[in-house]
Amino acid sequence: MNRINNLFQNNPKNLLSIYFCAGCPTLNDTTNVISTLERNGVHMIEIGIPFSDPMADGVVIQNAATQALRNGMSLRLLFEQLREIRNHVHIPLILMGYLNPIMQFGFEPFCQKCAECGIDGIIIPDLPFKDYMESYKSIADRYDIRIVMLITPETSETRIREIDAHTNGFIYMVSSAATTGVQKDFDAQKQAYFKKIQDMHLHNPCMVGFGIHNKQTFDAACAHSSGAIIGSRFVSLLNKCEGDAEKAIGLLKEGLK
Repeated sequence: MNRINNLFQNNPKNLLSIYFCAGCPTLNDTTNVISTLERNGVHMIEIGIPFSDPMADGVVIQNAATQALRNGMSLRLLFEQLREIRNHVHIPLILMGYLNPIMQFGFEPFCQKCAECGIDGIIIPDLPFKDYMESYKSIADRYDIRIVMLITPETSETRIREIDAHTNGFIYMVSSAATTGVQKDFDAQKQAYFKKIQDMHLHNPCMVGFGIHNKQTFDAACAHSSGAIIGSRFVSLLNKCEGDAEKAIGLLKEGLK
């Protein structure tokens, strides 16, 4: 069974997924960050593929991507770093990146490399659902790679149900239509959106992302979904701690208590 499906089957609530950008703050710490996060109880990890124009991301992740590219990170190098990751890491790993570098690599070779490295899923924020259905789904399915689709408060119920019917893994429930970045709390409107999706009783579990950084936002996300994805806050802490992932995840988890 794909590790993503296994995770949600055995741990349906209060899951913590962490995003970081490969190659930032230093080029060669990718596997160390992943191992450290697993050791500290993180349930799933999103590994960011740096790109020069990350349109869905706020300034923190934009800056991280810029630094990673300056450090020399590339998709080819990332796959090389991940080549033996499954010798010691067992939680689900997801690559998150934009379509341009993936298409330059070639989508089927990309999926083949993911399978060789033990990558369980991919998130491509700028992949249209129609293109996913027509050109990408069958290839990803061939390699047992889950393509995770995003929904926002503006996504129609019809489209949400289409996504739910044609994906397998989880649905990434974006907390707002804005870019990534921390939010003080989730207002009543956002919480009503979370509840609305919960009340649709979708086949796929949902994880909430964008803006989660403290106990209030984490608890609000988990109240109506399987868990929360934290990106900008961890990336900021990792930079602040000069790449010390142990210290960064410790500070993050302290803020979630």
